[in-house]
Amino acid sequence: MSVLTDLRVGETATLIALDLPESVQNYLMHMGFVPDAQVTALRKAPAGDPTVYAIDGMEIALRHETAESIRVRSNDGASQRDLDMELRKIAENSGPEVQAEIHEFAGATR
Repeated sequence: MSVLTDLRVGETATLIALDLPESVQNYLMHMGFVPDAQVTALRKAPAGDPTVYAIDGMEIALRHETAESIRVRSNDGASQRDLDMELRKIAENSGPEVQAEIHEFAGATR
């Protein structure tokens, strides 16, 4: 688990929790910052603050001090698991030569 400020531009994560005062928390929740929402870091200001995030079809600029209080879970782990499962399914239905290529590919993508 990490915080929103850990996302690099272009990365997407799943929102876990808002560790903010209730008034700020309610405001952000009305804009889509709710548990299990997908949030993507879109761009940063030239000086690095604020950062623009995409969530629920909207673009919202958050200052670093606010974004560092929003806990997220990286989506990278889930993507790798999905890829591994898909490669396993293909390998099970393929001959030995294809299986060897898949195992080689899977090792190269890690």
